[in-house]
Parts: sequence; structure tokens; C-alpha cells
Amino acid sequence: MITALNNFRQVYFRQPMLTLLFLGFASGLPAPLVFSNLSIWLRDEGVSRTDIGLFALVTTPYAINFLWAPLIDKLRLPFLTAWLGQRRSWILFTQVALFAAILWMGSFSPGEELAMVALGALLVTIASATQDIAVDAFRIDSLSTEEQGAGASVAIWGWHLGGTLVGGAGGLYLASAYGWHIAYWALAFCLVISMLAVLFGREPERKINAATEQQEAQVAQFFNHRMPRIIANTGAWLVNTVIAPFYDFMKRDGWWLTLLFVFIFKFGDAMLGRMSGVFYREMGFSYEQIANVGKVYGFIANMVGIAIGGWLANRLGLVRALLISGFLAALTNLTYSLLAQHGGYQLLVLAVVSDNLTSGLVTVAFVAYLSSLCNVAYSATQYALLASLGNLSRIWLSASSGYVVDSLNGDWSLFFQITALLALAGLPLLLWLAHRYPTAIPGHKKP
Repeated sequence: MITALNNFRQVYFRQPMLTLLFLGFASGLPAPLVFSNLSIWLRDEGVSRTDIGLFALVTTPYAINFLWAPLIDKLRLPFLTAWLGQRRSWILFTQVALFAAILWMGSFSPGEELAMVALGALLVTIASATQDIAVDAFRIDSLSTEEQGAGASVAIWGWHLGGTLVGGAGGLYLASAYGWHIAYWALAFCLVISMLAVLFGREPERKINAATEQQEAQVAQFFNHRMPRIIANTGAWLVNTVIAPFYDFMKRDGWWLTLLFVFIFKFGDAMLGRMSGVFYREMGFSYEQIANVGKVYGFIANMVGIAIGGWLANRLGLVRALLISGFLAALTNLTYSLLAQHGGYQLLVLAVVSDNLTSGLVTVAFVAYLSSLCNVAYSATQYALLASLGNLSRIWLSASSGYVVDSLNGDWSLFFQITALLALAGLPLLLWLAHRYPTAIPGHKKP
């Protein structure tokens, strides 16, 4: 027991982890300001349901931020990069932009100036989505492959502190006491904590491998021999910034199988998450019961799962962590099938707590895996692309979940059994990858 506690302290109680906690906080804070809390504010101001639904469009930057991720890898910011380094300069720049955008958004009333609020929300999501790229790259570059699991868990903890507690619940408390304008302004100033973490943190040492440096040098040489200097420098920069990250990934053994695994790993989670609220209501649970179980018990279980997930990835490696968490996630889907057959508040608690616990395990293992795949020379670009691919699969599959339930004539028990099978779909592929292409999983060696 004492040894385990010492290992826990050695993993988590270090300066880089504290910085990641504050950066995760800054990543999570804007989420309720453009999602849940914004919808409440708009409705309180008399905005129509149609217009509230259209506000979902302003969150598009979160889905397409990979398009400008190469800039975060290669573009140097005047003065800031020389002072803070590539990663911290971009984080501070985006945090200042985010601070200004939240202040702007909180300065207008949706009932009278809806377009200005919409513009403010768009500016918030652009700054926030860009900050996510820089923060993810900072995390990947700061940690070894073995530390990625612990780093992911700390960053996700920070996200929930900022998004769920301070931005979400805290924002509602502030709005209730002082109004929405004060709430948004106060939350904007909470970003100062993360700005200080950036200023007092350490720029990660990016150990770019010799093969990558040689490849980029050959590109520059190719252009220099054929074009005037200015055009050659521009062409070489564009190729090494935009094309090289994809080429680098596609040179790896089993790269297409890796992408397939990223796409399908969280299929079961996608189907379950989209329909869970509908299921709760059809089972007759009240708003209060759903809120108490989901927001209190579920939140605590998720935080515990995140902590265990980081420890699991650190101690057992990515393959075992992914296998264990993926298998447990599939099993917890069956608790919903049991709930559908028998009902009852106790089974609701069991299903939600177990689901959130394993969700924490899976999320940490998956984020650590994606992080380990990235070449530090292109970590911002490659992680943004891999994360977008994982998100895309969940979006596409979850869109069909309601149709599947209807096709089953509302048989929720069978639906959740199907989600359990889908949750297992990626595990055989992971085993095949580990056996056939061990280098496709960093840190893993074929037995």
C-alpha cells in the first residue's frame, strides 16, 4: 500500500503535471460558455428554440481545428516565441484572445444584440479550439511515452474543474446571483490562473529525431536547387508544415490499421452516450433523479476512473490499458441492459456509476495512445487529426442510434447488448496490431 502511494506521488506530484492541470482547466472553461450555459442564457432572454439550435454552428471550429494545426507546429509568433518558446507562446496568445472574446461575448444582451453575441461565441470557439491544439502539443512534448497516461488523466481532471465545476456550475451560480454579464466577465478573469501557469512553466524540450531533420533538410535542398531563394524558402516551409506531418505518419508500419482502430475503438460509447438521456426519461426517472445520479455520482466516478486510468497506463502500458478499459466499458453497457429489464433507482446508480468509471479509464487510455503516436516535430498537427478522426466516428455512429432503437421497436435491453458488442469491436484489431505491427504502438514490444 505504501509503495503504491509512493508511486502515485511520483507520477502525479511533479511540476509538469501541475502545469497540465491548469492548462486543462483553461481548455474546459469555455465549453459551458458556448454550449449548455449559453443555451440557458439565450432562452432566458427570449431567443427562439430555432435560433438557439442554430448556435450549435458556432462550435464548428472544435471539429475542424486540424486545418490550422500545422501553424501551431511551425509558425513562430513575433517576440512571444523567442521569449516563451513555440508551445507556450501559442498557448499564451490563444488565452489572451480567449480572454478578450469572453469579455466581448458577455458585454451584449442576446435579446437585443443576438448577432454580436453570436460573433462573440464564434470568436470564443476559434480561440478555444486553437488553444486545445497548443495545449495538447505541449502535453505530448512534455512527457515520455510511459507518462502519457498520467498526463492525460491530469489534463482531463483540469478540464472538468474548468468546464464542469467552475465554468458550468460556477457560471450558473454567478448568473443567478449577479446576472449573465458579470458571470461571463468573472469567468474570463479565471483564465489569468492558467496564464500564470504558462509564464512560470517550462517549455518542453522537443527532441526531434535525426530522420525527421534529415527529411526536412532534403525538402529545403530540393527547393533551393530549383527556385529563387524567397520562393524556395516559402515552398520548403509549406511542404514541411502541411505535407510532412501526413507523410511522416504514413511511413509507419500498419498506419492504415492504426487509423481504423482509432476510428472504431469508441463505437459502443458513441451509441450509448447519445441515447442515454432519452432512455432515462422513458424508464420514468425524474429530472432530479437523473441530475443527482449523473452529475454527482457519475462525476465522482468519472474522476476516480480518470485517476485509475492514468495509473493503469503508466504501470501496465498502453496495450494492456486499452484492452482492460475497453473490455470493462463493454461490460458496463450490459448494466444498462439490466436496467432496461428491471428498472429501479439502485440499478440506475449502478449503471451510471460503472459507465462513468470505465469511461474515465477508456478516455485516459485512448488519449494517451493518440498522444504516443505523435512525432514531436508535428505533435500539434498529428494529434489534432487523430482526435478529429475519433470524434468523427462517434458523431456519425451516434446519429444512427435513435434509428436503431426504433428499428428494435424500443427494445432498450437489446440495444444496449448491441452497444456492448460494438464496444468490443476494436479490441481484436488492437491485438492484431500489437502482434503484427508492434512498432505501431509506441512503447510496446512484440513478445
